[in-house]
Amino acid sequence: MMTDPIADMLTRIRNAQAVGKKTVDLTYSKLKMNICSILVSEGYIKSSEKVESKPPVLRLELKYIGKKPAIQSIKRESKPGHRKYCKSDEIPKILNDYGIAILSTSKGLMTNKKARKDSIGGEVICSIY
Repeated sequence: MMTDPIADMLTRIRNAQAVGKKTVDLTYSKLKMNICSILVSEGYIKSSEKVESKPPVLRLELKYIGKKPAIQSIKRESKPGHRKYCKSDEIPKILNDYGIAILSTSKGLMTNKKARKDSIGGEVICSIY
């Protein structure tokens, strides 16, 4: 039984990029879809789409710069056994603000930059650069 589907998703992306795959399929959930849409808008992956099947699948098209993956590092921050929350003035800067952290806030999922601008805290889900 899988206890942390988000960590599984991040690991699948990491592994697929390590071997140079073009696409990766994940089990669909709204949370994963929202995280992937942030990754697309921030330019870390090319596209994400819901493929209607039984069960539904989330298909990601990975992005490479030359032969290097666009994502250098993708790390789960808040784990089921150890949640990581931050106030609006404690939002982490990832790689001097070159990278992003994805936060789950009361206004939905957003990047650390948007959360800092809106001065809203939340749970730090993952960090990417």
